[in-house]
Amino acid sequence: MSRKVTKAIFPVAGLGTRFLPATKSIPKEIMTLVDRPLIQYAIDEARAAGIKEFIFVTSRGKGALEDYFDHAHELESSLKKSGKTELLEVLRATNMESGAIAYIRQHKALGLGHAVWCARRLLSEDEPFAVILTDDVIKGEPPCLQQMIEAYGETGGSMVATMEVAPEKAQAYGVLDIAEDMGAIVRARGMVEKPAPGTAPSNLAVIGRYILAPTVMQNLNKLKAGSGGEIQLTDAIADEIEAGRGVYGLRFRGLRFDCGSKAGFLQATVAFGLERDELKEEFAEFLHDIVSMRRAAE
Repeated sequence: MSRKVTKAIFPVAGLGTRFLPATKSIPKEIMTLVDRPLIQYAIDEARAAGIKEFIFVTSRGKGALEDYFDHAHELESSLKKSGKTELLEVLRATNMESGAIAYIRQHKALGLGHAVWCARRLLSEDEPFAVILTDDVIKGEPPCLQQMIEAYGETGGSMVATMEVAPEKAQAYGVLDIAEDMGAIVRARGMVEKPAPGTAPSNLAVIGRYILAPTVMQNLNKLKAGSGGEIQLTDAIADEIEAGRGVYGLRFRGLRFDCGSKAGFLQATVAFGLERDELKEEFAEFLHDIVSMRRAAE
């Protein structure tokens, strides 16, 4: 039986340069989709999957991210006195219990694998763990990581979230080489990080959700540089396959938005805005009018 996964690593040390000038003064992870920061979507997904301890790998200038999870006592008191109980509950959902969250600094941008490796001392040697990339916002029911936890209970080993991509886009992802296709779950015989055009072994791309065996962290201890001269998490997972340990991909049920790009961020804003009861009618009417005006102008 696989050991229960209760810890998740959130690599949030990036500078968010694609969103300048906004990210000059605020971390990208607290930019909002409607009225919730990107990081809140990731935290809520982790909580739904049973994660109890949250490890953030940060960098200089991320103080606002840390403050976001702190208790805002004056604001809570003001809302309570005003009788705004619904807003009070929304605010309390952003709080983290003392000891549930830890922050580790990544002093040099040496790749995703290096960011995960920075959290090594907060994990025991025999402990599996999750990794969540906040740029990938996934709208699914149940949430993506929960789907993975359930599948991981059957497979053990290590597991990555996967989705099918167009062949010409495969070079932007880590891609699975499939040994066995079991429907929702596939068993990998290899992984290739950002394959050259036309060389991808499949169209199944790795998306920013991982459940990793403790031996993956041992692989990262080698600090082996890979694609782009960085320490790639994909390489450490591929080492598991070479060692004969199981690595699986899950075709998750849901819609993924690449909120590391401006287009993806806007698409997610529209999708989540249209789901809100208090917004959807007015927002949908506005979008319809905009599209109609564009078509009329063509």
